[in-house]
Amino acid sequence: MEQKTSLLKDVVIRFSGDSGDGMQLTGTLFSETLALGGNVISTFPDYPAEIRAPQGTVAGVSGFQVHFGSVGVNHPGDLCDVLVAMNPAALKANVRFIKPDATIIVDADSVTADNLAKASFQTSDPISELNLEGRNIIFARITTMTREALADVELDIKSKTKCKNMFALGICLYITERDTAHAHEYINNKFGKKNPTVAAANNSVIEAGYNYAANNHLNHSSYAVEPAGLPKGRYRTLNGNVATAWGLIAASHAAGLKLFCGSYPITPATVILEELAKHKSLGVTTVQAEDEIAGICTAIGAAFAGRLAVTTTSGPGLSLKSEALGLAVMAELPLVVVDVQRGGPSTGLPTKTEQSDLMQALYGRNGESPVVVMAATSPGDCFYSAFMAAKIAVERMVPVVLLTDGFIANSSEAWAIPQFSDMAKICPPFATADNTPFMPYQRDDQTLARKWATPGMAGLEHRVGGLEKDCATGNISYDPANHQRMVDLRKAKIDAVADIIPEQDVVGASDAQTLVIGWGGTQGHIRSAVEQLVDEGASVAHCHIKYLNPLPKNLDQIFARYKKLIVCELNSGQLATYLQGQFPQYTFLGMGKVQGQPFTIAELVEFIKTQI
Repeated sequence: MEQKTSLLKDVVIRFSGDSGDGMQLTGTLFSETLALGGNVISTFPDYPAEIRAPQGTVAGVSGFQVHFGSVGVNHPGDLCDVLVAMNPAALKANVRFIKPDATIIVDADSVTADNLAKASFQTSDPISELNLEGRNIIFARITTMTREALADVELDIKSKTKCKNMFALGICLYITERDTAHAHEYINNKFGKKNPTVAAANNSVIEAGYNYAANNHLNHSSYAVEPAGLPKGRYRTLNGNVATAWGLIAASHAAGLKLFCGSYPITPATVILEELAKHKSLGVTTVQAEDEIAGICTAIGAAFAGRLAVTTTSGPGLSLKSEALGLAVMAELPLVVVDVQRGGPSTGLPTKTEQSDLMQALYGRNGESPVVVMAATSPGDCFYSAFMAAKIAVERMVPVVLLTDGFIANSSEAWAIPQFSDMAKICPPFATADNTPFMPYQRDDQTLARKWATPGMAGLEHRVGGLEKDCATGNISYDPANHQRMVDLRKAKIDAVADIIPEQDVVGASDAQTLVIGWGGTQGHIRSAVEQLVDEGASVAHCHIKYLNPLPKNLDQIFARYKKLIVCELNSGQLATYLQGQFPQYTFLGMGKVQGQPFTIAELVEFIKTQI
C-alpha cells in the first residue's frame, strides 16, 4: 500500500529506554541526520540521576527528545508526536509527554511479566493501564528482529542485543523520510578500525529497522518536515558544554593568550574540562585538580602568570570556590568561572536542570566582593557568552561568573560556525616598564582596570594576596579610609562594565501591556510562549536578561513602559527578588518552577494568561 505523506511544520520525537540501551547515542545520531538535512533542531537529553539504577525500573529510564522543524524551533517541545519505548518502564515514565494523537513504538519483546513488575504495573496490559487507547500503538519485536538480522554475525547474544537501539533509529529515519548515510558514516568512524564486526552489526541493524518500517508502512503515517530556510554557511550540531569550551579557546586566540583550565569533575560541567583537554595543540593546558578549591586556586595562579584562566563547576563546587573567588576579586586578576547549574541543594539532582545559583553567583562570598555575572541563553549562545566572559575578564581585570545550566549544557542545536575574523578583538592591559616604580593598583581613568604585570617582567615586580591593598602601591594596608576607597573602586569597576554590554532588547507586541522577563537557558521556552500569546492577540512582550551584574543601562526605561512585570525562572524567585531590590519603584510578579525539568510552553502560557 502506498505510504501517506503529510508535510509538517515541526515534529517532536522522544527516545526512551534503560540507561544502558543507548538512547543518548540514538538521539544524537538522529538529531545530526536531521540537522544535515537542513532542519532546525533543539534537543533535550534527560538522564537518570543514579549511575546505574536497577534495570527495567522507572528510576533507570534515560530519554532523549528532539524537536525539529522548518521554522521557529527554539525549545525541545512540550509533548512528543512519536515515543520510542524500549521497555514498559520507559512507557510509564514518559506517558505525561505523549500527545493524544501520538505514535508509540514499543519493543514488544520487552513486555514481559518480569519487566511489567519491575516498572510497578498492576496488570499485564500497560496500554490500558496508562489509558493510552486511541494512540497509534506499534508493538514491534525489536529485540527479536535485531538478533535475526545478526544471525550470521559472530557476536554473542548480549552484544547482538545491544544493537537494538540502531533498529529503533532505522525506524525513525524511515518515518521522517531521512536516509541512513550519516548514521553509517558515524558507526564506521567510531567502530570501523577498532572493531569492524561491531560496526558491521550496527550498520545491518540500522537497515533492518529501516526496512521493517518500509515493509509495514507503520500504519501509513509519516513525519516528514521540509528543510528550514537557514542562511548559507557551515553548520554543525553541538551542545552547550562543548560550545562553552570552544568559546573559551576562541577567546584565548583573540587575546593572544594561552588558555589554562583548572577544574574538578562535577556533573553536569565535566564535559567542558574534557573538551578543553582535547586541544593541547591550540595552546590549552588543563589540570584535573584533587578538589574544587584546588581547581580555582590553580586558575588564579595561572591568571597571575598571564594566562587566560578558567575554572568550571556546578552549584556545589561554586560554593567551595567562594573564598578563592574572593581572592581573585581582591587581587583583581582576570578569571572566568563557569557554573553549569543543576538541581540542589547539596548534591540534590545532579543530572537535572535548575537556575538556583543566581544569588550565590551575585553574593555568595564574604565581604563586599562584586563580580561580573552573566548567563548564556542557548547551547549555541554558550560559545558567544564564554567568549564575552573572557573578554570582560581580561580587559577589565575582573572575575566573571558565567552561568549556564544542565538543560542548555546537554542540549544541542544546529549552530552556524562563525569566522574567527568576525570575532571581536581582546586586548589584555599588560603593563610596561618605564623606569618608574610600578604601581599595580593605579587604574585606567575610564575602565578602572589596573595593569596586568606577570612574573619575570623586569621592573614590574609586585605582590598580590588576600589582604587589603593600598590603592596605588599594592602594599598591605589597614587604613580605614583606604579600605573604603578600595571597596568603592572594586564595585565601580564592575559597574563600569555596563558601558560595554549591549542594551537590553524586547520582542513581542509593540504596544504590550505586560512584559515577561527571563534569564539564562529559559529563553527558548519563554520566547515561544510569548509568541503563541501574541498570535492569540495578547498584549505581551518578552525581555531576556543575559547580563545580570551589572544590569543593562536601559532596563529602567524598559520596565517603565509596562503595567505588569512577570519574571519566569527555574527557582523560587531569585531574579524577581534581585530586580525588586534594584528597581523598588516597580512590582515584579514571579513564576517559579523547581522540578528539575525545563518549563513547558503550556504552563508558561497558562500562568501568563492568569496575570494578564
